[in-house]
Amino acid sequence: MAFIILDSFLYQEALQIGVRFSAFDLKLEALTKKLPRIKWSSTHSAYYMEYSKKNPFFLFKYYNDAGYFVNYEKLKNVKKLLPRKREPKPKFVSVSKADLDSAQVLDLKKFVSYLKGKRFSKSTVRSYYGFLLKLVVYSEKPANSLTYRDMELFLEKVITKQGYSVSSHRQCVSALKHFSKLFEVEGIENLENLRPRKSRLLPTVLSQEEVIRILQVTKNLKHRFILALIYSSGLRIGELLAMKVAHIDVDRKQILIVSGKGRKDRTVILAESMIPLFYNYVNTYLPDYYLIEGKNGGAYSPSSIRAFLKKSCQYAKILKHVTPHTLRHSYATHMLEDGVDLRYIQSLLGHSRPETTMIYTHVTRKDLLKIKSPLDTAVMHLKEARYNSKNVLLSRKF
Repeated sequence: MAFIILDSFLYQEALQIGVRFSAFDLKLEALTKKLPRIKWSSTHSAYYMEYSKKNPFFLFKYYNDAGYFVNYEKLKNVKKLLPRKREPKPKFVSVSKADLDSAQVLDLKKFVSYLKGKRFSKSTVRSYYGFLLKLVVYSEKPANSLTYRDMELFLEKVITKQGYSVSSHRQCVSALKHFSKLFEVEGIENLENLRPRKSRLLPTVLSQEEVIRILQVTKNLKHRFILALIYSSGLRIGELLAMKVAHIDVDRKQILIVSGKGRKDRTVILAESMIPLFYNYVNTYLPDYYLIEGKNGGAYSPSSIRAFLKKSCQYAKILKHVTPHTLRHSYATHMLEDGVDLRYIQSLLGHSRPETTMIYTHVTRKDLLKIKSPLDTAVMHLKEARYNSKNVLLSRKF
């Protein structure tokens, strides 16, 4: 006789109770369809209803009264899937050119022209301009009358108080240094003292099994191709979106990255397992100019990639905070664990300095798995001394 299996999954950003059958049963299916607010999910191949404190008990009683056994083991850890309450993000004070007088506007134009003359990238110019726009609005002074103390107070009252990250704070100091050099602000040599230490945070890394699960639950061919390509070649999201069809060399199993970060070209690996997926994607979507095209043949949106990756992680029941860059971190870590030389990984990732690539040596499992915890050693010695004693078992059960 068939029985009921209750489990849980995230669907449409809400936690659901999945109702599955151990074997197909017409009577059981007819009974299930009579449930209030019950729906069918083709993605999860299961009936479901929204999770609440009462619904698991309601379902158990409903099927139990009808004479069916209900297995609810998979619902015991359901709280782990509940959305975490995040702290509200700080509200950044927005400013615009309308807040400036004509002299300040002219100063900012000179600054932008100065940055462009140094061949900074568009994103760097945009970031530096944004910081300096906030500075001149906050100080209410012309550029040639700003002092070191004005910049110190700006970092303290605006950048720090509004909750900018440490990396943004460091970038702001770089913008201030260039601005001070252009307008000959006194005390420029002391600005480096205002730069906070760089954060040394370890990257989030997925296991190889988690990567495969994400790809398996991503049903859309285009989305699956994007995620597989980022992971298999260790791409930055900007490099993927700028990639053209002509940059894929199937015969040599290579991908050309043109003007990556720091305006450096490089070649990366095209995985053997990616080739059938590549042909399937190209023949289905027929990309013309960009490999990944958005609407009307333009560049694809990075926010779209982040959105469908988030959904795929929910379907795969992955609780880690995963971004497209997490796939790149995972690529580097897994290569290091497979014994690939750090110098080759540095080249494939496009890092200028080996110190940047060295971060992955701190998250690899290969060497850590060889190290035993002193707790494991202590338990092992106790087991050897008193083999039949249950007091050795920490949980009292296993």
